[in-house]
Amino acid sequence: MHRPLMIAGLGYLVVCAVVAIRHEPKPQPTPQPTPSPAPQLTPAVASFGGPAPQWFAAIKPFCNAVEVEVMQGRHPAPATVEGQGYSAACYALAGRIDSARAVIDRLAQSDRAPAAGIVFNVGHPVADAGDDRSAGPIMELVLEYWPNQYMALYHAGMSEYALGQPSLARQHLTSFLRYYHEDDGWTHNARDVLARLSE
Repeated sequence: MHRPLMIAGLGYLVVCAVVAIRHEPKPQPTPQPTPSPAPQLTPAVASFGGPAPQWFAAIKPFCNAVEVEVMQGRHPAPATVEGQGYSAACYALAGRIDSARAVIDRLAQSDRAPAAGIVFNVGHPVADAGDDRSAGPIMELVLEYWPNQYMALYHAGMSEYALGQPSLARQHLTSFLRYYHEDDGWTHNARDVLARLSE
């Protein structure tokens, strides 16, 4: 008599366990933290107003072959010798040597060498970095207005040598040695290249 009751009780417990398991609330996923918005990838552009160095700092990211014309059209350089020097430098960095030359040529004769000096100062790091294809034309532009700028002569000559222009390289490196007399790495490099060109 107890046995049928025991079996019935066990059956009841099994049924209750099945029902309880089926109706057990599903575990909620752990909430993930909300990701913060991605940072803006667009660089902040400095103001185009103010003095020429500030204008150049703002325009420099756009001194490339694709954007230089549009950006200089929208945000012209200050109408000073310094501003026009930076404008020419921006065109030169973009590889637009003819546009850079046109900017300098619009200046008074006496203002052209100082503007070319700004182009040199902006282009010098390009030459120091060893970008001969870009530096050579920039330095040659500087030499049109400042023919005895010895570092422009050096960089132009080295670029021409690297790019397989021996005649121009010989001319510029010989002129460099005429103006520069320090016994240093620049002088040694110029002499080495001239010796190789004479072989």
